[in-house]
Amino acid sequence: MDFFILFTIIEIVAILIVISIHEFAHAWAANYLGDPTAKINGRLSLNPFAHLDLVGTLMFVFFKIGWGKPVPFNPNNLENPRKGSALIALAGPASNFFTAILLALPLRLLTTSNVEALMPVAYLVGAIFNFSIVLMAFNLLPIPPLDGSKILMLVLPKRMYQKYDQYLEGGMTYFVVFILVDYFMLGRMFGFSIIGTVIGTVFDFFKYLILLGT
Repeated sequence: MDFFILFTIIEIVAILIVISIHEFAHAWAANYLGDPTAKINGRLSLNPFAHLDLVGTLMFVFFKIGWGKPVPFNPNNLENPRKGSALIALAGPASNFFTAILLALPLRLLTTSNVEALMPVAYLVGAIFNFSIVLMAFNLLPIPPLDGSKILMLVLPKRMYQKYDQYLEGGMTYFVVFILVDYFMLGRMFGFSIIGTVIGTVFDFFKYLILLGT
């Protein structure tokens, strides 16, 4: 098989694994905190097809930044809706972080091995490791509907709750506007990307931090 095709297939498999872990973590956290909505909808699963978002997956394949299908949950089922929603949001990036930690040592061992037969395995582990950190970094951006926008509620002063709720209601509108401004105005006109810079910085920091221990 052509190496390009092989490694493309490996990358797609890695993307599906990373997205599945991320979305499963959201569903698990919601169910653990008392809301069975995700479980009822079949999202408490590591089956990639349960979490697949076509556009988000294609974005990952071509632009290395993407997302899975949002996990539904009902905040009214949570003991503390605001804190619970933030913890459910935090579960996704946290799962990617711990996945990268678990793969750090195997990745180091595989990449220092000279066994040619292990190259595809090393590439798969490396792809899962890298995509895990990228997905974590991307979702930590405080732009709705990304996880970072909800995680902020853990540290937000109560006096700002009402205004922040109005900000969150913007949902995909803010996200689309931000992407368009970042890519077409800043990227095309000035060769600068806020998303690229933030994700690149977070990626480099966490990759260095995680691999340092190995």
